[in-house]
Amino acid sequence: MRVAITVDGIVQGVGFRPFVHQLALRLGLAGFVGNDVHGVFVEAEGPMAQIEAFAKAIEAHAPPLAVVERVEMREIRSVGDRGFRIVASSNTGAADTLISADSATCDDCLRELRDPADRRFRYPFVNCTNCGPRFTIVVGVPYDRPLTTMAGFAMCGECKQEYEDPADRRFHAQPVCCPACGPTLEFRPGGGDAIGATVEALREGKVVAIKGLGGYHLAVGARHEDAARRLRARKHREDKPFAVMVADLGQARELADVDAEAARVLAGRQRPIVLLPKRAELAEAVAPGNRRIGLMLPYTPLHHLLLAQTGPIVLTSANVSDEPIVYRDEDLGRLQDIADAFLTHDRPIHTRTDDSVVRIVRGTAQLQRRSRGYAPEPVRLETKKHLLGCGAELKNTFCLAKGRHAFVSHHIGDLENYETLKSFTEGIEHFKRLFAVDPVLIAHDLHPEYLSTKYALEQDVELLGVQHHHAHIAACLADNGEDGPVLGVAFDGTGYGPDGTIWGGEFLLADLTGYRRLSHLRAVAMPGGVMAIRQPWRMAESYVDELGRPARADVVQLKRSGLNSPLTSSAGRLFDAAAALLGVRDTITYEGQAAIELEQLADPAEKSAYSARIDEEVHGEDLIAALLDDRSTKPKRAARFHNGVADAIARTCDRFRDHSDTVALSGGVFQNVLLLDRTVEQLEHQGFRVLTHRRVPTNDGGISFGQVAVASRTTRPARPRGSR
Repeated sequence: MRVAITVDGIVQGVGFRPFVHQLALRLGLAGFVGNDVHGVFVEAEGPMAQIEAFAKAIEAHAPPLAVVERVEMREIRSVGDRGFRIVASSNTGAADTLISADSATCDDCLRELRDPADRRFRYPFVNCTNCGPRFTIVVGVPYDRPLTTMAGFAMCGECKQEYEDPADRRFHAQPVCCPACGPTLEFRPGGGDAIGATVEALREGKVVAIKGLGGYHLAVGARHEDAARRLRARKHREDKPFAVMVADLGQARELADVDAEAARVLAGRQRPIVLLPKRAELAEAVAPGNRRIGLMLPYTPLHHLLLAQTGPIVLTSANVSDEPIVYRDEDLGRLQDIADAFLTHDRPIHTRTDDSVVRIVRGTAQLQRRSRGYAPEPVRLETKKHLLGCGAELKNTFCLAKGRHAFVSHHIGDLENYETLKSFTEGIEHFKRLFAVDPVLIAHDLHPEYLSTKYALEQDVELLGVQHHHAHIAACLADNGEDGPVLGVAFDGTGYGPDGTIWGGEFLLADLTGYRRLSHLRAVAMPGGVMAIRQPWRMAESYVDELGRPARADVVQLKRSGLNSPLTSSAGRLFDAAAALLGVRDTITYEGQAAIELEQLADPAEKSAYSARIDEEVHGEDLIAALLDDRSTKPKRAARFHNGVADAIARTCDRFRDHSDTVALSGGVFQNVLLLDRTVEQLEHQGFRVLTHRRVPTNDGGISFGQVAVASRTTRPARPRGSR
């Protein structure tokens, strides 16, 4: 018999065709396999038993990086083929294939990298079908070398022989190369041995810009205090912790507490930054005043070569504060006042992609930034329309969706300048081409001043405004494959409320089609508006004034005047007030800093809690009053505040139990591991089923996915094209 088989999923650039070829030869089948714009197509001919075994093995024994979503088979007319071959790719029709994320160097390639007898010994671009660059070098589909940034590197005879040998690990590996034909390193200034010069520069305390998979990083020795301080000063990054790369898990365990789940994530093919409790001190300027450290393991051959000689190094995005990561060689001038030296190479990066960030929460990995290693692999979502979600202003991602897939973008950043907005708009166009998505409906935030909203309003497509906190809960629902309804607790810093106030401490009855606001933190004034976010002392004084206690006269006057003092129910601002009153942080230099440091101050052994009144609203000011009246140590008071917030959440949900016995937790405040742990513990003790995020971030990085989830189910009329 002869069959035609189509395979959908992540099946290009992962060694799927050579896998099918070898499988067919082993089973004695004739026919061919190839790539097209939909995935992989196969025709196979032979005895029925072998054909059936072949079809089962395609799904059950796929290559390590492959994700097989669907295999369809139909019988066709037999033609009496002899032999099995890989045929040329077809690029006709609308693209409907998936692209693999970049993957860390595999063990086989590492063995070659370290083998003096191998022709790729110490070659910093060694890769194969099981590892290496994918998303960051793809220009278009199907995934073949001419449509990658490797197109300019003609394979030498030996590489071409490997590429064409079905028995070789590099059979049809598109980035295959070697020292004779592939990219080369360059160290500036000076040239020479690029690796040796970089190692020496780092040992001397210099700041080195290093070209990675998705852009440039800035590196200094992680034990070099002066170098770390210089990097902070030049980058205008006063306090936010730097990530650190270490050579292996052994070195990671010397610096941090690494449990089994953390080890699994650190060593996984995605190689994210993992936030872990600090065990040993590096330079103080690496993570000033922080009990945690962000660690990652090498994920390119170049990193392995460097880390074998340097010891731990700071590896942070190469940019000026608030700008996107530099990824094009022609833009290195933006780093001339930051970096002392440059380690670069001549393989272009097509898509800038920051490192992903993970925290271990209740024994499982929780994504805080979903980017390199994860994007653009899709998240499952059923929709009958082509959709675009534009995301939020901070921690922006966008999301395109069609059929069974939602393509959540890599981390774009905060949409506060032209460069980031350009990255946002170019990224949308790239994803539209890669995944053949032509949106007929665009979902956006309700905030009229968000640049993502303004982008949506400029498009000649039907529009759907999605309230910010509804999008948070919808993202959590869709992340767990559920439609609701649930009791949704959306706690974050800022979200546009339909009542004209700033929301952020919300209790919603929500599903993917709509929501109803059940309760919220009692709103208080934000004296100075946006300045109250940057200066938490303003929120502290506002809460003190709400309690009828003496507060700063200028704050009281500003509140009374009603000028630039919008009302907010934000949980983020409540945490800011508590942090300021405990002397943790009066002003911040990065988003969420006061709350992050308050969590670190809290004594995790403390179990008692402050209590808040709950009626139509949740009286957060009661927690502030209790904190002010408590004469215990600051760590105990910080912990009791956290426990009090968790208690208020659980008691409020209990009031609305008749609506649902499932609670979904979302929003940036739930990046706080202590709060999340105590909240889940109390809710589960009360018999609730609790949903938290798994595949997309709980912060605003998940908003675009939530917007698309709502758009996929909504029956509400969208705004017409061109409507403002």
